Amino acid sequence: MNVVVIGAQWGDEGKGKIVDYLAEDAKYVVRYAGGPNAGHTIVVDGKQYALHQVPSGILYNDKKVFLGSGMVIDAEAFFNELQMLKENGINWEGRVFISDRAQLILPRYRQMDKDRDAARKRPIGTTGRGMGIAYAEKAHRDGVRLADLDWPEKMAEFDGEDKAYLDKYRDQLLSMRVNMAAEMHKVKGENILFEGAQGAMLDIDSGTYPYVSSGASCAAGASSGCGIGPHDLDQIVGVFKAYQTRVGNGPMPTEFNNESEGELCQYVRDTGREYGVTTGRARRCGYLDLVALRYACRVNSLDGLVLTHLDIYDAMDQIEACVAYDINGKEVTDFPANVKEMEAAKPILKKFTGWKKELKNCRSFDELPQQAKDYINFIEEYTETPITIVSVGYERDDTFIRKNPWKK
Repeated sequence: MNVVVIGAQWGDEGKGKIVDYLAEDAKYVVRYAGGPNAGHTIVVDGKQYALHQVPSGILYNDKKVFLGSGMVIDAEAFFNELQMLKENGINWEGRVFISDRAQLILPRYRQMDKDRDAARKRPIGTTGRGMGIAYAEKAHRDGVRLADLDWPEKMAEFDGEDKAYLDKYRDQLLSMRVNMAAEMHKVKGENILFEGAQGAMLDIDSGTYPYVSSGASCAAGASSGCGIGPHDLDQIVGVFKAYQTRVGNGPMPTEFNNESEGELCQYVRDTGREYGVTTGRARRCGYLDLVALRYACRVNSLDGLVLTHLDIYDAMDQIEACVAYDINGKEVTDFPANVKEMEAAKPILKKFTGWKKELKNCRSFDELPQQAKDYINFIEEYTETPITIVSVGYERDDTFIRKNPWKK
């Protein structure tokens, strides 16, 4: 079975925890896109791990993990991350592999990334990790891939800081390289978990362009970034939070109004720990956007949804979710491509009664209070997609499955 896990919002949905949870039944975990700007937080037995480039399945000592062809890799940050894992008792040696087609981020890309964003009339709000430059160089056919480290003529094109950097990490990187297409064919029939980065609404093609990431965070990226064909993807699940967050600039129709909803925003931000794993900056928060979520379900052919952070609403008397937009007096239920329309959109909200009960110990749908069930049932009906997994806390075990994606 090949199972794909993507973010169904603007990133930070809890993918790391869900990948870690589902990885128990996988033999291999493959990260197919993104780079060091991604932050995946996993809590196991009260201990927190912050991963950026290494696939979340690494915490299981019997799993092999792969960094796919669609990734852009910062070698310095990557090896620092591996050292952190080693210091925390995670033996990664012999279990981490990199596609020979993955692109490398050169140190100077970081400043170039910041400078390019600062020069924009409408800054994207980049993390400044050099990813945008690496993907741009890839599109220009001027990038450097892991395979190129073994190509003398290509390496002769680099000098100075670039050459010193590539020489420093060359042998370590080449010792981990694999041909992804060959590897995936070799293990065909095994349980493989494909891990996305960022979220569907940040995909370069189907996201809120130009306020998007530079890679393929859509479900299709699992195929293009891992050396397998689309027919080989058996199940695709999208992770979303019970509310909405976004990092950086760009339209977010359901964002809380700081003047009238500032207290609610701060409550959700603090209770949900909505601060960036990579940057530490506070995330923008808002009501669950069902218009955007349904769009993400449709363009990614989601077989199921994974609901996280449901417990953040435990103490609230009332919950609201966006079921349509008011755009210049017109009610809109399809997610628009036009940035001006998205910026003008005002959420049309539906109210739900809160459950006023702690959900952390719930381990089945039947154990949830009726109000929480009603909220879940409405989301399923609106998006026309079943919610197959529910997370009610940060720990690995604070999760229950309604339909197992590993079973056809």
